[in-house]
Amino acid sequence: MVTRRRVPRPAELGQILRPKPLVLNPTDRRLAAAHTIGDLRAIARRRTPRAVFDYTDGAAELEDSLRRARQAFRNIEFRPNVLRGVSDVDTSVEILGERSALPFAFAPTGFTRMMHHEGERAVARVAERAGIPYALSTMGTTSIEDVAGAAPAGRRWFQLYVWRDRAAGRDLMARAHEAGYDTLMLTVDTPVGGARMRDVRNGLTIPPALTLRTFLDGAMHPAWWMNLLSTEPLTFASLSRWDGTAQELINEIFDPTLNYDDLAWVRECWPGRLVVKGIQNPGDARDVVKAGAEAVILSNHGGRQLDRAPTPLELLPATLDAVGGDAEVWLDTGILSGGDIVAAIAMGADACLVGRAYLYGLMAGGERGVQRAVDILRTEIVRTMQLLGVRSVGELTPAHAALR
Repeated sequence: MVTRRRVPRPAELGQILRPKPLVLNPTDRRLAAAHTIGDLRAIARRRTPRAVFDYTDGAAELEDSLRRARQAFRNIEFRPNVLRGVSDVDTSVEILGERSALPFAFAPTGFTRMMHHEGERAVARVAERAGIPYALSTMGTTSIEDVAGAAPAGRRWFQLYVWRDRAAGRDLMARAHEAGYDTLMLTVDTPVGGARMRDVRNGLTIPPALTLRTFLDGAMHPAWWMNLLSTEPLTFASLSRWDGTAQELINEIFDPTLNYDDLAWVRECWPGRLVVKGIQNPGDARDVVKAGAEAVILSNHGGRQLDRAPTPLELLPATLDAVGGDAEVWLDTGILSGGDIVAAIAMGADACLVGRAYLYGLMAGGERGVQRAVDILRTEIVRTMQLLGVRSVGELTPAHAALR
């Protein structure tokens, strides 16, 4: 049979020729092409010097802990219900007695202004707009007071490492409480620094030093270097400055003798809510709750401390049994999508923490990049819930997700 051909009419061509709108702002243009956290990661990798990107992206030793955590989420099998009427979905959840618009919070991350000069202020502003909590790290690069000023209506938490100098820790807690931080997040999985081999091989110091190697890499990322050099020098939420590696800093000021007496001391010093982060077995979860924690965070520090550590998602069922409803149980590590968050909530977590996901956004486009990360996660959470046939976070149960 011979196909008959004709010349298309102009009106017909007009129906299919739809060029994309011209976006003049380069940051907006970059971010518009990001549809997943993985897309933001790819942009961040192009925009940031290798040593800085690897500090965010990498983990300890062979990076097995991080790889296993991500694989656990990939092993989730969703089990949807149909015919449930899911045109309206409520993504909010109660975290420590207050409503969060989404079932996750921004995790504390160190040296954030190294990733992008807008740093913690940008992250805090996005969290405020999104209606979710943000935890400022002891090793943050913006002061406790400045973060509070950047997002005065936001819900702010402060993450604490116990230092050898107890007076310094007491002062940090007092400053955070005075500045309106309502929750203290005590991290307990860092008696010494993990062996983060990407940092070792890249020769990363805090702040980055201008060596021949970093100079050559910087030639490929002139905007990052210009922003670093033309804005205020990197300082920290908790100390004036440091010129070594992150691992050397941890080993210098963190206290490896940290024990349950110190947890009791923190509970005595801190008048607000107390969360313990870095729990890696159910027995420890039970014990810190008995010692006064109102929530525990199953976390292996994003795979950045002990390699081959337990995977938080796999620990969740046994930890819920050990805690028995006496405290909230959250988790982090390996979360790169809204579907990951929905899976964790369905399996029993009260909330999740995300860190790398928003840092990729920050590196990709500053505050607008962090906002893009939130928008992506929100869209994925809503879509996953709709496809599962649930209309609110509270409807999620272990019947909706299982580890294969």
